Amino acid sequence: MSRKTLIRSVRRFSLSLLKNPLTYVVIAFIALMAVLIDIVWRYEAGVTMEHYGDSIWNFLIAFVAGYYDICVVTPVGRFCSFIILLSGILLFSTITGKIASMFMEIQMKKDKGLKQLKNLKNHFLLCGYRDGFEKILDTVLRSNPDITPDMVVLINDTASENIEQIKNQSRFKDLQYVSGDFSEEETLNRALIKDAERVLIIADRSKNFSQMEMDSRTVLAALTMKNLNPSLYIAAELYDSKFQKHLEMAHCDEIILTSDYEYSLLATASSGMGYSNVIRELIGDDADSGILIENISPSFIGKTYGELRSSISNGSVLIGLLQNTGNFYRRRQDALREAQKNPDVKKIVDNLKKVKSLKSNDPILTPADDFIIQKHTKAIFVKGKKNDSFEAV
Repeated sequence: MSRKTLIRSVRRFSLSLLKNPLTYVVIAFIALMAVLIDIVWRYEAGVTMEHYGDSIWNFLIAFVAGYYDICVVTPVGRFCSFIILLSGILLFSTITGKIASMFMEIQMKKDKGLKQLKNLKNHFLLCGYRDGFEKILDTVLRSNPDITPDMVVLINDTASENIEQIKNQSRFKDLQYVSGDFSEEETLNRALIKDAERVLIIADRSKNFSQMEMDSRTVLAALTMKNLNPSLYIAAELYDSKFQKHLEMAHCDEIILTSDYEYSLLATASSGMGYSNVIRELIGDDADSGILIENISPSFIGKTYGELRSSISNGSVLIGLLQNTGNFYRRRQDALREAQKNPDVKKIVDNLKKVKSLKSNDPILTPADDFIIQKHTKAIFVKGKKNDSFEAV
């Protein structure tokens, strides 16, 4: 820092002190204490005090410790010493109360989800609230063994009593909570959105929203989140499929159309063939059975689906592939780089068209045996509960 800059900073600081009324209160208080010390010395000199330092010592003990080390005897000396004692008690009580209120405010903000989170990376955001929220939490934690409760951040605007009721349960006590509208940038920044890894947005019923309002807020939240953290993996729930296109434009990685799934499930159940029971087993909340999506060994990239299928010998059934997995933003950047490597301009244009139509997490069920496995592809398995645990090939 240069000398001129230092002088300018000191001048600004001095001016700010002079403009602050508290500065004059402090100066007046110090002056008053100095006058009281001098008065005590004048009246107690040669009576209870031998030199001026005794008066200063009497002030320090009375002001800081709250009792008298020197027993003053003159009326004026006693009165001044009492003023010193009372001033010290009032000042330190005020400071202690202020510190206590600061800690209480910090704790209250934390409990009510108003505090800025700290020291979180690669965490999981769960946005929205509705009846049965505890079951959603349980299912999320059971289905994701890599996620512990302290890595989960809830973001919603429900009544604080609902969150307190959840966090009072021992299995949820380490959950993090941020109160506010999850579609607003300020709320998301308090949840450290830029350091988060995944987010699940459920249709929010914390307020009396219509289905259109819930879906609109979901789309707005996804757009805001991707703007703040392009590498964030977003799964979002919609009621109306009309909003699906908007989420796709926001590069949402997974879109859950709740009402469509419900209607499809009811329709299959009406056939009387037991489809609903099969579907329930396939999509159960057991992380080790049903439909499993596992990583494929790098040695199989560029090989055929048939070769991968013939390598499975542990009881799990390979039923397909999931292409373009992971973060859509990164997959698209990878595809753009690959598309531009071809020296033929026409082929570059064709490749760029393919990039534009690139679909995130695209499932291909039972492809032909000669189907070539590309990068960023995972295997889709079906496994029963009684089978041995599947180990990724």
